[in-house]
Amino acid sequence: MAQRAEKSWLLSRLHGKRGAPWASDPESLDPEALARTITRFRYLYGPGRYFRLSIDGLERVPNAPTLVVSNHSGGTTIPDVYGFLLSWYERFGVQRPLHLMAHEVIVGFEGLGRWFAARGALRAGHDTARSVLRDHRRDLMVMPGGDLETWRPYKDRYRIRFGGHVGYARIALEHDVPIVPVVNAGAHESLMVLTDGHRFAHAIGLHRLARADVWPIHLSLPWGVCIGPWPHIPLPVRIRYRVGEPLVPSEVTRGVADPVRTLDEAVRESMQGMLDSLRR
Repeated sequence: MAQRAEKSWLLSRLHGKRGAPWASDPESLDPEALARTITRFRYLYGPGRYFRLSIDGLERVPNAPTLVVSNHSGGTTIPDVYGFLLSWYERFGVQRPLHLMAHEVIVGFEGLGRWFAARGALRAGHDTARSVLRDHRRDLMVMPGGDLETWRPYKDRYRIRFGGHVGYARIALEHDVPIVPVVNAGAHESLMVLTDGHRFAHAIGLHRLARADVWPIHLSLPWGVCIGPWPHIPLPVRIRYRVGEPLVPSEVTRGVADPVRTLDEAVRESMQGMLDSLRR
């Protein structure tokens, strides 16, 4: 979940002063379109399918609204996200939608943005998150690591990497909604990231241009050696998920001087412990 409200130069040039009204309203979700997409996902995810799934702990999810906080893996193709969404809807059904905070490049172009919005993905931002949790009382999924984590080097695939992003903790504290920590392992083996290129991206001002913090070098299909965050064909892998015990912000931060930092540290500690367990 990107927490910054400003737009990149690229989308500012495309949208101008009128902005981009799509992918910001939870009411854009279309349950029928979502159900059709879930049906299609089943051809890719499941026993004996291209992506083999296993998930543990979904029964720990409390009543809505919750803030689902996940690590992020698999480059631009992000097979980790789709696998978890399929698992969520197989358990709870489309009558309990899980909205996803998406990077502006994903939803910033109108056709693609409206398609994702109909399936629950919304432009990341504080106002949108508040609308989901407070006004619509629905569940919200964020991946604070964003592109920094989904493009982290292969050697760091079992490390939680939020890059200092703590906006999700502020939102959870503001509404005192339970945080549900979720980790996945396996999606980052669908390619091999050699380096994230963070320093290069920073040096050329890529964040101002397209709100991107990386310019990775990776081994992936069909490119072989590829430079840049280009979409790729993921290798077939087994993706394992673990859902942890919910963290109630008011309980975790009672009596502390810096509740945002304390809550963020508690979430990352829980997630790193689960990821270490999956690694073992």
